[in-house]
Amino acid sequence: MRYEGRVYRPPSEAYSLIVQVTIGCAHNKCTFCSMFKDKRFRVRKINEVLEDLQAARQYYRKVERIFLADGDALVLQNKDLLVILREIRKLFPECQRVGIYGSPQDVLRKTEEELAELRENGIGIVYIGAESGSDKVLKDVVKGATRAEIIEAVRKIEASGLQASVTFISGLGGKKDWKEHAIESGTMISEMEPSYVGLLTLITEPLAELHDDIEKGRFELLSPLEVLQETELMLENINVKKTCVFRSNHASNYVSLKGDLPQDKRRMLDQIRNAMKNTDMLKDERFRML
Repeated sequence: MRYEGRVYRPPSEAYSLIVQVTIGCAHNKCTFCSMFKDKRFRVRKINEVLEDLQAARQYYRKVERIFLADGDALVLQNKDLLVILREIRKLFPECQRVGIYGSPQDVLRKTEEELAELRENGIGIVYIGAESGSDKVLKDVVKGATRAEIIEAVRKIEASGLQASVTFISGLGGKKDWKEHAIESGTMISEMEPSYVGLLTLITEPLAELHDDIEKGRFELLSPLEVLQETELMLENINVKKTCVFRSNHASNYVSLKGDLPQDKRRMLDQIRNAMKNTDMLKDERFRML
């Protein structure tokens, strides 16, 4: 296997075979993100990807999940993705699911028929970063997509029979916009009804533009207690009709939350409120990480 630079994957793909289909991220302008700032975006040659898959087959006895990296491999045209997916099916008949990162723009460029075609050929889940439901916050962090576009993209994924796993970031609105960030993120989840929601808590690295804003006082981070208040308000505003798996158990979070919405909403709210009263339950800053 050949990897270029640091390789990232969703927490739920921890035991997956990771294959770089693209290098970096096509957008790569989000101010909070440093993941691909040291890479210039490019699509890898298909034959290189196929060679990596063939090498992995010789090395691994059993591969149940495969994740296509880097930042938004869904940017590829279907004709190219299908070559990769068919090789996966041929080499790894035991593979149960292929996962992929996709930006809202990537999804909206594809038809529902094209997304369904990817599902029929092995893609099972699309990971998409919403970050916030607030148009103001999205504009501030240069997300490159609006609230309406993200909702449309997630609905499109789900309508095609694929599952959408959508990420939000606690604290992304800072002290100034935390209430709007919380409420609008909660109502966004209600509107798009994804299969999965993952909630991280803001941590920045030096390569991220937002890190410089924090260092120079232009952006005020929330305190741990304020992060919990924001999460509480967000959860209060989530009202989904179909089951949504909710996870806030990333290494960046102060309190680990796991449940299914709507049935576990009250339990998770009680857990947050209990942690707000007993702050010794919060993860120490030394143990938080990306």
